Amino acid sequence: QVQLVESGGGLVQAGGSLRLSCAASGRTISGYSMGWFRQAPGKEREFVAAISWSGATTYYTDSVKGRFTISRDNAKNTVYLQMNSLKPEDTAVYYCARKGRGGGSAQTETYDYWGQGTQVTVSS
Repeated sequence: QVQLVESGGGLVQAGGSLRLSCAASGRTISGYSMGWFRQAPGKEREFVAAISWSGATTYYTDSVKGRFTISRDNAKNTVYLQMNSLKPEDTAVYYCARKGRGGGSAQTETYDYWGQGTQVTVSS
């Protein structure tokens, strides 16, 4: 079993920054790709970013490219999402997840463990 706990969410003005953390416990995540997703009220959960097990490869949805950066520290069993130039449309609950199944990094069904989420609210 893997437990994922997100932190770092909050209320920020448009143009501001937040850094989300996802701490894993129970088992190591070092051999797995990890992803960040978000879900706004009334909308489906959507892919935000993913990172390979080594950190060498990253993927982003188009709307966050150039503003968000995903990274990881395997020694700390932690994944991060640095979010800059935040916009009101980035408001959502952000979830981290472990990619434990084959398939595309943007597909929710390829992730087997999920955190409880952290709220990010961007005011205009």
